[in-house]
Amino acid sequence: MTTPIALTIAGSDSCGGAGIQADLKTFAAFGVYGASVITALTAQNTKGVSGIHQVPSEFVTAQIDAVFDDLRVDAVKIGMVAQLATIDALAAALGRWSPRNVVLDPVMIATSGDRLLCPDDVEALRTKLIPRTSLITPNLPEAAALLDEPLAQSEAAIESQGKRLIAIGCPAVLIKGGHGQGAESIDYLIRRAKRQGLG
Repeated sequence: MTTPIALTIAGSDSCGGAGIQADLKTFAAFGVYGASVITALTAQNTKGVSGIHQVPSEFVTAQIDAVFDDLRVDAVKIGMVAQLATIDALAAALGRWSPRNVVLDPVMIATSGDRLLCPDDVEALRTKLIPRTSLITPNLPEAAALLDEPLAQSEAAIESQGKRLIAIGCPAVLIKGGHGQGAESIDYLIRRAKRQGLG
C-alpha cells in the first residue's frame, strides 16, 4: 500500500502549536507523509505574535515546484498566506500543478487576536484561492470576515454564511464553531447542492 502524501503550505509557528509544525504532527499521526512549503516565519508563543517575517513569493513558488516535481502529492492544505504576492503565487501554482484535493484554512487572525493577513488582501483570498479549493475551513470570525458581515449568532445564520461562501466558488465549507457562544462547540459542514438528473 502506497503511503499518502500531503503538502502543507503555511507559516512556521515557533511555539509549535499551529502552522507547519501542527500540520506535520497531524499528518504523521494519521500515517501520512508530510511535505511543507513555508510562507512566513513567526516569532510567537501562547501569549501572542511578536514578529512576522514573510518569505518572498518567488521562494514560495520555488518550494512548491520542488515538491510537485518530485513527489506524488495527494492533498494540499493551505494555511497562513501572509501577503498578496503569496496568494498570487499560490493561485498560479495550483493552476500549474492541478492537485486534486485542496483544503484552505483561511488564517487571518491568530488565536491571540494578532492579525496575520492584511484586510486589503482578503478580497484576493476570496477571488483567487477559494475557487481553486475542494474545501475551506474558516472559524466563525473568519467566515464573517470573508463575507464582510457580522459574526453569525445562530445556526441559521451560520448555514446562510456557508452557502454564500460556496457561491464564491468552492464545493464545500466546514465552519468551525470553536468561537461560538453555546455550551458545545459545533462544526457545520455545508456542501454545494448536487443537480438532479432529468427523467
